Order: sequence, then C-alpha cells, then structure tokens
Amino acid sequence: MRYGYARVSSKTQDHARQIEALQAAGCERIFEEKVSGKSTADRHQFQELMRTLAPGDVVIVCKLDRLARSSRDLQNILHDLGELDCGFVSLGDSWCDTTTSTGRLLMAIMGGIAEFERDLIRQRCSEGLERAKANGVRLGRRPKLTPHQRQEAIARRIAGESVTEIARSYNVDHSMISRLAMAPSVV
Repeated sequence: MRYGYARVSSKTQDHARQIEALQAAGCERIFEEKVSGKSTADRHQFQELMRTLAPGDVVIVCKLDRLARSSRDLQNILHDLGELDCGFVSLGDSWCDTTTSTGRLLMAIMGGIAEFERDLIRQRCSEGLERAKANGVRLGRRPKLTPHQRQEAIARRIAGESVTEIARSYNVDHSMISRLAMAPSVV
C-alpha cells in the first residue's frame, strides 16, 4: 500500500498542494498534520502512520523537509522504515527513493557521509577538550567552596562540629562537607 504524509508547520499554512501531489502519486491513504517538525514524538499523525505500516508498504512525501528536519533525523526515520521492510519516496527529491537500487545506494552513501561527519565532530570536540585541559582550563562546574573554605570546613569537622551545621553555614549540601571530611588531603 502507498501511504502519503503531508505536514505544514503552523495552523495558518495550507497543505492542499502536498495532498494533491500525493494523490497524483497514487497514495491510497494520506496522513496530514499541521505541527512543527521539530520532534517526531509531537507529530501524532506521523506516529499513527508508522504504526499502520506493514512490510512492502511505501511512504511518500512531497519533499524531504516535510518528513525530517536534519540528515540525522532522516537517517533515523529511514532506518525505522527499513526495519519495517517499507520503502520511502520523496517526490521532490528524485535521488531519495528506497524502492529502487539506485535510491538505496544513494541513501547508503548519504548515511556513510553523515556517520563520517559525526565522527569528525566527535574527534574535533575531543581535541578541543584536550587543548583546553593542556592550557589549564578547568572543565566542569565551578567549585561551590573556595580552597580556603574547604580547609576551614575540614578543620571545623575535625573540631567536632556537625556536618549539617557546617553545610548550612556555607549554603551547600551536607554530602559535600562529608566528602571533604573523608578526604583530608583535599586542599
């Protein structure tokens, strides 16, 4: 069965052209909604479409941006369709047709490029973090207590003051003071 999916981002927009194009493409049922494409979880008609699909069905959209907002999002949706043994066709993007050998090849290449780009981004982030550490940049949350306050809190704990009282005086959680008291080498 051929299913269409039409989406516009706001209630004031009209998806009549998309529906006409999907009907002309032979869609037997069209799922339509007026909602932002930001999250597939918020797109109830899209979720209903995915639940309706059976092996051999084909999902058709007018343009890729009606289905996915990023190449990562598109890859995830295409993966889900592949798991269901369903095809996908974008009428406005002739290269994106998983019902043909050429379309599947191009989608595999696009998936490889997307994965390569994710690896490059991950590598650049790691290198940036290492450079920052080498330059003495302290990463993470700023300490709530200064080194002097830590020493003072440890001294107060050793003198017998309760962890709760010390924590209250510095406006921190008692577990922070407990950890300081357990690690006397903390300066």
